[in-house]
Amino acid sequence: MSFRTLKKEVLKLLTRDDFASILPRFSDLPARKAVNPLFSFLYSTDDTVRWHAVSAMGMVTAGLAEMDRESARIVMRRLIWNLNDESGGIGWGSPEAMGDIMARSQGMAREFYKILVSYILPHGNFLEHETLQRGVLWGLHRLAEVAPLLTQDATPFVRLFLSSKDPYHRGLAACYAGGAQDEEALPSLKKLVQDKTMITTYSHLKVKQCRIRDLTEAAISRIEQRQPPMCPT
Repeated sequence: MSFRTLKKEVLKLLTRDDFASILPRFSDLPARKAVNPLFSFLYSTDDTVRWHAVSAMGMVTAGLAEMDRESARIVMRRLIWNLNDESGGIGWGSPEAMGDIMARSQGMAREFYKILVSYILPHGNFLEHETLQRGVLWGLHRLAEVAPLLTQDATPFVRLFLSSKDPYHRGLAACYAGGAQDEEALPSLKKLVQDKTMITTYSHLKVKQCRIRDLTEAAISRIEQRQPPMCPT
């Protein structure tokens, strides 16, 4: 299958209304070839295409890690390189894809979680671009939903974003606090329950509009009820 044909096939799958049910079909594609068009779709201006590409990259790379660990490492290194100043790019979608891959693959998580965490640490590889910070918060939230202990070093620094001027920072930090079971975030979360700002979120393979107060209330409920980590989706 040529790259052009494969790219068209990948795009067709990414735009399916029943994406949740057909996501496993990405595992049937030639993994090492499928990641290339998926990288390009991480830059899509269409929210649905971009977010579905994040999930598909997670599915493909996690499957690749089972068959060819080194090839999966190469994918992770490409995502990391995209976030490097020397790459000459911005790295849109890279932290999100890293989080999704690690949420689906314990092996990849054990090898690379510290790098994702480092992007939020002032003494680490802190990303100063506000939009990329949104991606890091989502990626950490995605990983925390499955393996909260791996993200614990990021928790106090994510907590600071609950008072950010950026509504996406506030909403995503609230989601993270719920997944990470961050009890120390409760005072800040309770200040956000009146925040009616709408943001676009991606959860359970769907792009949706949510109020920050709804995300916050869900996070508070999870923390207070000590709900366990979720399974990968």
